[in-house]
Amino acid sequence: MAFKTDDNKSISLLHDLKDLLPFEWDGPKEWSFKVMRRTPNACRSYISPNRREFYKILYMTKGVSVLSIGLKSYYVDKPTIFFIHPNEILTFKKMDWESEGFICFFKRRIADNNQSLKIILDKYALFADSNKSAISLSDEDVAELDPIFEKMLSVNQTEEDLLQIYLQLLMVTASKSAKYPEPDTISDEYKHINEFFQLLENEVSGINYTSPIQAKTAQEFADKLLIHPNHLNALLKKHTGKNVSTHIKTKLLEESKILLAQTDWSVQQIGYAVGFADQPNFSQFFKKNAGLTPAEFRKGYVRLNA
Repeated sequence: MAFKTDDNKSISLLHDLKDLLPFEWDGPKEWSFKVMRRTPNACRSYISPNRREFYKILYMTKGVSVLSIGLKSYYVDKPTIFFIHPNEILTFKKMDWESEGFICFFKRRIADNNQSLKIILDKYALFADSNKSAISLSDEDVAELDPIFEKMLSVNQTEEDLLQIYLQLLMVTASKSAKYPEPDTISDEYKHINEFFQLLENEVSGINYTSPIQAKTAQEFADKLLIHPNHLNALLKKHTGKNVSTHIKTKLLEESKILLAQTDWSVQQIGYAVGFADQPNFSQFFKKNAGLTPAEFRKGYVRLNA
């Protein structure tokens, strides 16, 4: 099943982790805590504006991203930790492939029902005060925080009492030498880049083998964004190191892999959905960029998950 991304006319309310993660959520239906390691495959490249029914801690030690929380936007290229309240409108865009760190989610009831945790939340106001929601981290800070997240990751996610103790320690440690970065002024260049990635997500979010992708060239995307393709190429190359065609190719390959893994569509139907009129051209594109044919990829995925 292909991922769905809401357009920017509405602010999504995400009810569960399966609405946020770039893979099938096979965890328990009822959860209170979830700690995950940030890896390239565990992080969506773009998350459209949303509120959540849970708190989120985003701990980024490697990778480049643009993240907006409410009225504040941050260009993140150094270790940073974010404490994001459920009510804050969040938008996130990865600018490169690297992703390291951790993500922690916990439900509102954990904060409401645990008095000691509530005291720490109120005292440090990391979630409540938008001026404190982002903290820049030194190498020493990272060395202190990494073991706490590792311990949280190793604990059974149902051991709420132990997890909330680690959560308190996490907030106290992050606050010790807190350096609150000033929000960045997101220039027109970043706006164009974000618009491109949002358009790319929107283009693939609704495709199927009866309604294929409509735009898949630099010229077509530039026309939709009302800028010259050379300018769009230059912006992406400057800020991401890759041109428009490379980003489109990467996204189509990613979507093709998802469709091969999670649908029973034929290779021809998947090729048509991602913009190839005939199967041989799609198979050639897939093998050139993935190193194996669509059929080989599907067979390997099925065997791995059998």
